[in-house]
Amino acid sequence: MSDRLGSVGDDIGRVRGTAGYARAADVLAVQYEEVTFGEVHRDVLSLVPVEPARILDIGAGTGRDAAALAALGHSVVAVEPTAELRGHGQQIHAGSAIEWVDDALPILALHQCPGRFDAVFATAVWMHLDAEERGLAMARIAALLMPDGRFFVNLRHGPVPDGRHMFDVSAAETVELGAAHGLQTLLSSERSDLHGRDSVRWSSLVLQAKDSRNTLD
Repeated sequence: MSDRLGSVGDDIGRVRGTAGYARAADVLAVQYEEVTFGEVHRDVLSLVPVEPARILDIGAGTGRDAAALAALGHSVVAVEPTAELRGHGQQIHAGSAIEWVDDALPILALHQCPGRFDAVFATAVWMHLDAEERGLAMARIAALLMPDGRFFVNLRHGPVPDGRHMFDVSAAETVELGAAHGLQTLLSSERSDLHGRDSVRWSSLVLQAKDSRNTLD
């Protein structure tokens, strides 16, 4: 199954889950940069690698999180399939050591950046995938994680904005799916929306891959 499925208007030929983002890229770029990495990920900061690590940021948007992680000394690959957002990010964070890639879940080929990662972030991305795509995506992420590597996933709950391709995905479902692919849950929390939208809430999850050294043959 291809991860590039047609949508409508100027989103034809784009990744299906990015519907509406190209048209709103200028507004979204401002919105994304209004909040900080620390604010968005405050509940999980203690689980972010401390020592320099290789980190993958899927659906990186303007690179706000990728830039913050790079500033901490990590080697960061930022995946963003919407060219308009990627362009904003490359301009806003031009001085950051970020490797930008045009790719997307659920396939996420990463031909330019082979290998595994110590941490994978998917912030406000997972709910754009349907059930079949989520299964494929979790399998792919599990394969990309180093032993003991961590998957940081941020889920949006609330009304779907006009023109967006989005599903109601629970934290419980995500935990169960991760477990089916060998990922154990380290943290699960909820918070209100940082932009003041009363109808929107967020879940933060951290799932961890098993350490293969502790796995019996």
